[in-house]
Amino acid sequence: MADDGDDRIAVVGGGPAGLAAAELLAGAGLPVTVYERMPSLGRKLLIAGRGGLNLTHSEALPAFLARYHPAEPRLAAAIEAFPPEALRDWCEGLGQPTFVGSSGRVFPRSFKASPLLRAWLARLAGLGVSLRPRHRLVAWDAEALTFATPEGAIACRPRAVLLALGGASWPRLGSDGAWVPLLEEGGVPVSPLTPANVGFTVPWSAHMAERFAGAPLKRVGFAFEGTRLLGEAVVTAEGIEGGAIYALSRPIREAIAREGAACLTLDLRPDLDRDTLAARLAAGKAGQSASNRLRKGAGLDPVAAALLREAHGVALPSEAKALARCIKAAPLRLTGPRPIARAISTAGGVAFAGLDARFMLRSRPGTFVAGEMLDWEAPTGGYLLQASFATGRAAAAGLIGWLGERGWSRNPSMTER
Repeated sequence: MADDGDDRIAVVGGGPAGLAAAELLAGAGLPVTVYERMPSLGRKLLIAGRGGLNLTHSEALPAFLARYHPAEPRLAAAIEAFPPEALRDWCEGLGQPTFVGSSGRVFPRSFKASPLLRAWLARLAGLGVSLRPRHRLVAWDAEALTFATPEGAIACRPRAVLLALGGASWPRLGSDGAWVPLLEEGGVPVSPLTPANVGFTVPWSAHMAERFAGAPLKRVGFAFEGTRLLGEAVVTAEGIEGGAIYALSRPIREAIAREGAACLTLDLRPDLDRDTLAARLAAGKAGQSASNRLRKGAGLDPVAAALLREAHGVALPSEAKALARCIKAAPLRLTGPRPIARAISTAGGVAFAGLDARFMLRSRPGTFVAGEMLDWEAPTGGYLLQASFATGRAAAAGLIGWLGERGWSRNPSMTER
């Protein structure tokens, strides 16, 4: 087995958290090598930016931080040290100015991830960061990291380690959770990885699954356990997904884990109160078919009407007030989250109880952890990337402080281990 023991700082994982850490470490004068299992870096960032790279959100910081509940207390300091405004300034410094969309989300003006990533990698190269793709971590102990590479196994004996290996969503892009047994064998507490920002399975009828798979539900109200929101979703052959579903995914997932299923309530005409809707339904022509009544009186499109029948049964009430109640509160039974490989992000990961305040593992001094492999989750809307950048930088700052406490020089050739 070849030995790659050059006594540098090893950052394992070439996503946003790892690259953010590498930039801060190299900017402090430390020699840094980034090891990435995929052939190129930042692949998940590129995929996330296919429809427009949502970097962060413009809402006030107290509300922003609340999005990370229940992990907010453990992430607050990192995000306050590198808040959304700082991330936007950082983008500007890379020649990628940002703008705030109508929803409050922040995007690069180019709307793409690739120009930002190219500029970022060029900056890292200018700082002397060594990038090593096709290096998959296969062993981890107190003395060395071992990577599988196309040329064979390579051992690395770094001065310190920062792990940013991601969660288990999007495994084809490198985040497959394969690090979990390695860390558990090293005594690191890891909460089970579960899908977050994910769709859910619904036991549709064959007609619903075949006829309406891919159909959008627009301007619908969603309610679950006291939380109500307006949004959109998409019917799939297996169930339902989309922004509104992702926003409620944590409490829905937890309810299913407790009870085996969860009931989501849909308001198919949130713009009308129940009495107004009932009056419109009552004003229809006598003898009108049920389909025409739903279309003309209630203003439901075909997918909404089909969902209404799925929720309440084919025989809907004919009385206007009763039908209005059904439309305003259509129950949808969710039986489980979709597979983790289909999720946008992951919940679970390295438990904060196993870390000190600077993101260093208590069981392995000199090893720091950042990004999605930590036990936190957040909705889509820029919160995922913001915390990945912020924890990457916070863990790097912790590593720099730890080296300073040990009296290690920034020049590895000048100091004994």
